[in-house]
Amino acid sequence: MAALPTDEQIAVLREQGFVVARGFADAGRVAALRALSERHLRDHVAPIEYEADLRYPGAPESRQAEGGQTVRRLLSAYGRDPLYAQWATDPAIGQWLARYFGETPVLSTVHHNCVMTKHPAYGSLTGWHQDIRYWSFSDTDLVSCWLALGHETRANGGLSFIPGSHAAAFQPAQFDAKKFFRDDEPLNTPWIARAVCPDLEPGDVVFFHCRTLHAAQGNSSDRVKLSLVHTYHPQSCHPLPGTRSASQPGVPLAG
Repeated sequence: MAALPTDEQIAVLREQGFVVARGFADAGRVAALRALSERHLRDHVAPIEYEADLRYPGAPESRQAEGGQTVRRLLSAYGRDPLYAQWATDPAIGQWLARYFGETPVLSTVHHNCVMTKHPAYGSLTGWHQDIRYWSFSDTDLVSCWLALGHETRANGGLSFIPGSHAAAFQPAQFDAKKFFRDDEPLNTPWIARAVCPDLEPGDVVFFHCRTLHAAQGNSSDRVKLSLVHTYHPQSCHPLPGTRSASQPGVPLAG
């Protein structure tokens, strides 16, 4: 499938809340980032979040339980290794997001900024949610960049998205106490029925809005799925003082 020109990709992002940019990263870079991620995963290089820490459906009950050392995320990617930092601040990402925001994009080193893993065993399910739920900024126009470091499908836990959900005015009752979009709420049924799970090849990127509802199933393959994800906001959008979002400085990108 031929890649859309950037302006068309941005139009799709504005309309449906996510867009796939095919072949955004070349094969050599993807191979290097995957090898680095596999090494950090094998050696449990800190900082790490374990599946047992969150205890989502399918996760071990504790780090001491069977499967308790299953990694969910390799945290703080930007400061973890220069290869990650180079990707997070790559000029191609900066230029793409500068076109979208109309101003300088800034990398958040607090939110996402990690390697997401999905293990065949003990890789938990993630319910429908909007990333903005626990973020605190002066505006809500933030975009995440998700890089596939391998093949991603629904079968191995690839992301599913609900088109148009980023622009919806949902009511608080449509979410549970942990701010997950309720699948037992009749008002939510037609939204969930619209969900799509794009198949990704290594090097494909998904740009998605922080208000876009997304979820992920378990991994029924025999290989760990690895993805690198970072979040960006326009320079005029500021993390609110005293919140976690403001706990570390952002990194402006050259656009």
